[in-house]
Formats: sequence, C-alpha cells, structure tokens
Amino acid sequence: MRAMRVHAPGGPDALREEQIPVPAPGPGEVRVRVAYAGVNFIDAYKRSGAYDLARPATVGEEGAGVVDAVGSEVTEVQPGDRVAWAGTTGAFAELALVRAAALVPVPTGVTLRVAAAVMLQGLTAHYLACSVYPLSKGDRCVVHAAAGGVGLLLVQIARRRGATVIGTAGSEDKAELARAAGADHVVLYQQHDFAAAVQDLTDRRGVHVVYDSVGRTTFLHGLTVLAPRGMMVLFGQSSGAVEPVDPQLLNRHGSLFLTRPTLANYIATRDELLWRAGELFEWIGSGELDVRIGAEFALAEVADAHRALEGRRTTGKVLLRVDPECDRM
Repeated sequence: MRAMRVHAPGGPDALREEQIPVPAPGPGEVRVRVAYAGVNFIDAYKRSGAYDLARPATVGEEGAGVVDAVGSEVTEVQPGDRVAWAGTTGAFAELALVRAAALVPVPTGVTLRVAAAVMLQGLTAHYLACSVYPLSKGDRCVVHAAAGGVGLLLVQIARRRGATVIGTAGSEDKAELARAAGADHVVLYQQHDFAAAVQDLTDRRGVHVVYDSVGRTTFLHGLTVLAPRGMMVLFGQSSGAVEPVDPQLLNRHGSLFLTRPTLANYIATRDELLWRAGELFEWIGSGELDVRIGAEFALAEVADAHRALEGRRTTGKVLLRVDPECDRM
C-alpha cells in the first residue's frame, strides 16, 4: 500500500511516498481504508523533529474512512462502518491501524470529508471553549489565528456559548472569514498594535481568556490584555516555541493563570471522546457549525500541503484526498 513516510527530521521534502506492507490489525486494533486525512501543524512538528517521533514512520494524526478489518477483542466497530479519528499517527496512507477505542462513528448526514476535517481541530476547539476555560455569557476572549482551522471553529463555539470574541488575522480576507464565523471584532495584527486594540475594544478591562495557537510572537503581548485572574491558554506554536517564562510575570499582570493543554488529556476516556465528537457532529448536522475546508491535496502532494500550511497560505482545514470513493460506499 502507499504511505507517506519520514526517515529523518527535515522540511516538507522529508516526506516521501513508499510502498509498505498492508498491516494486520492486532488485538483491539482496526484497519481503516482512509478516505481523507487531515493536515495539521502537529504533523509538521513531528516531521521537522520539533516533536518526538520514532522513525521511520508514516505521519498524519487525523482521518476518516471505512473499517476494512478488525482484530480480536474489538466490539466497538465492524467492517463497513464509517469512522473518524484523531491523535493516532499513520493517517497519510491508504490503510491505517487505529485503536478501536479511538474511533468515532460518523453519523448519516456527515460526509467522511467533513468528518476528517473536524476531528482534531474540532475536538480541540471544543475542549478549549467547553473545558479548559468554559466560556459563558458575558465572557470576553481573544482567539488568535481566528481564520485558521481551529480558529474558525473556536470562534463559532465561543459565540454559541455567549462570549464576546476578539479575533486576530493577518489579512483583510482572513478577517472577513473570522467575522463571518461570528467574531465580534477582528484585529489585523500586521497593521495594528494588537494589545492596544484589545484594550481599546474592552474599555481597558481586558479579556477573561486568550486562546493562543501562535506562540512566540503573540504570547507576551497576550499576557498584557488579560483581566486580573484571567487565563492564558497556549495550545500551539506556529510562530515558534515560547521562551521560558518567569512565573512572576503572572503575578505582575494580575494573578493570571497559564495552561499548556493537549488534546489527548481531554479525550482520555472513550466517553469523553464520544461526547465531544457527538456534539460536533450534531452541530454540523443541524447547520449550527460550519466546517470550512480551505484546501485539498492528493496524497502524493503532502509536501505541498505542508508548505501551504506552514507558509500561512491557508484558511480553515487542509485535507489530503486518499480514497474519496469511500465516501460513496
């Protein structure tokens, strides 16, 4: 079968297509015929060596497809079921092995294309807005990269929960996407002083929470716009890793809270995974949550997909087409 593999850390061209043996599912495992795979920054972090990865490896953390075979002790799914997953490496291939407990059934009315697009970023947006800092009516929040894959979903969920949303974007086109998703205000960070703009928009009261996926270039400014006892939620580093932080900064800016969450800890049980995914699919099915797919690439074009994502030339979700015919089964 075809798979996109990494043998050594490097740039996008470190990804190369190989023919590898078809894997057999072991106990508790499922083999899935991949329809679509999601492209995410975590794939780039693992490819480049910023995150640990046992190499050689097939990358890709997110996908959707049809169950092809099951191992022993699997009770959750059966061959022919439509499923999606996030957080299991190996999606950039024609067939992927996934733990049965990590698979989510895709309901009728949600395509595998949309399911692949919403799993990692949608689950992330859900846990950020519903659990890390559970937004409620009257809360004010900043969403950095508001036109990105997580950003557009997070803006919608935040508004759904009654919060006032201040987004940031790098261009007017991206700002329009964020506004269309429901952002109350959008700051063009390349043209305006982000911190000053937020203080003006909040009458210098600040915001209750900053959701920061950008990292190095936004983190310290973000601390200055938080209200006393506000929370900085750092969940990515698209501009680079944040330098070590002196905890006294949190004291000086108003007894702030800082957290660096990761998705795995917020889908640690199957019940929690099914709850979060179930709500996302319900909102999609009812038209309450719009999933924007900004770009699609063929499996063999994965290096181009990584270049587009890392060059910030994308909005919404980036997908790889692996076997779209699965969506017609």
